[in-house]
Amino acid sequence: MPFPSRLRPALAALLWLCLAAGFVSGLASPAWAQLNLRIGPGGAFQPMPIAVADFSGDPSLGPTLSGIVTSNLKRSGYFTPVEKARFPETPNFDAAPNFAAWKDTGVQGLVTGRVIRDGSGRLKAEFRLWDVLSGQQMIGQQYAGDGANARRMGHLISDAVYTKITGIGGFFDTRVAFVDESGSKENRRKRLAIMDQDGANVRYLTSGEASVVAPRYSPSTQDITYMSQVTGQQPRVQVINLATGSRQVIPTKAEMSTSPRFSPDGRRLVMSDQDGGNASIYVMDLASKAQTRITNANAIDTSPSFSPDGREIVFESDRGGQQQVYVMGADGANPRRLSFGDGSASQPAWSPRGDYIAFTRQRKGSFSICIMKPDGTGERVLTEGFHNEGPTWAPNGQYVMFFRDPGGQAGGKLYMVDITGKVEQPVPTPSYASDPTWSPLIDPQQK
Repeated sequence: MPFPSRLRPALAALLWLCLAAGFVSGLASPAWAQLNLRIGPGGAFQPMPIAVADFSGDPSLGPTLSGIVTSNLKRSGYFTPVEKARFPETPNFDAAPNFAAWKDTGVQGLVTGRVIRDGSGRLKAEFRLWDVLSGQQMIGQQYAGDGANARRMGHLISDAVYTKITGIGGFFDTRVAFVDESGSKENRRKRLAIMDQDGANVRYLTSGEASVVAPRYSPSTQDITYMSQVTGQQPRVQVINLATGSRQVIPTKAEMSTSPRFSPDGRRLVMSDQDGGNASIYVMDLASKAQTRITNANAIDTSPSFSPDGREIVFESDRGGQQQVYVMGADGANPRRLSFGDGSASQPAWSPRGDYIAFTRQRKGSFSICIMKPDGTGERVLTEGFHNEGPTWAPNGQYVMFFRDPGGQAGGKLYMVDITGKVEQPVPTPSYASDPTWSPLIDPQQK
């Protein structure tokens, strides 16, 4: 299908992303609507102008939901929400907008909505996405839920709009676990915290009596694994279940175990166990606690990460004399080096889509967040600075979150960058923060 000439002034890149299909019954969605967005690593990308009208219905909730949608779309970097002062009308949710008037403002997409609360306190939110230039509705959906979940409805609507226009899966209805850091540099308290991806609803999962590092979300369960260390003791690998609050310390045979990550099915942990001056990678079955050693080199092998299909593991090793990224079969077979070039490479993390591996490259006093293809080709820098570390992927594989530490008495802050490297946004946290880990999309039944 040729690229629509009417969108060329606003949208340019290399990769054509088709429209996502499907809608919730009850609101019509013409299959031939033409509003689309092209996103890729090259070209002069320009975000799409879009308008999000205040949702009608409950006046205490309508502006809140539309504000969440507006903020999410703006933070994605792929949309430029138009200021309300430029709106030509207050659209009626049950009628078609005045497309000619909206077109004169330069808007290409328009979101309208309505939210109501019934007598029991339950909410129903519905929205429509309009293609202003073709004068057609692209999608319409409705959601119902507990009154306490109004913010989640805003995130669900954001995901639906984002996916319909870009063709990429959503990422707004997710959470991020991270290490919350407070206090002086010499006596910093490091707690495990969790929040919505936009920084709202922060809560703390540990008290700070033991320092926490390297949390990692399970791709398929409500579990987080992390390392916990009490002063004067060796760090211990732990797992916390977010649904029940239960915690377990993972028994290991080594002097010290580090860098735990879940397998794609959430049933195993892969980690690095230190033995003397070396470190090897082990896989542990969480049910039986049986451990299998899968590397045995005279080296430090650490930071393992499963491929999304579970067939391979990417890891870092100094077996070649300097930290570099390697890949092997899930049983340890056929290890081979992926990263080359100047400097060292560490902290690899496999994209949920399987198409890229993110990692940290250190060279000449600079720390870069980079990505490369699983065969080691196509390496490129997403962001570079004094100290960037700890890449973690959004569940749609389009964004990488990391932390940046400016040095001195200050501490780390969280940021996210898209895989084109053109969009970089700060992620708000209450204080200093490090080691982010992004959840999968939240189950619709999960609170």
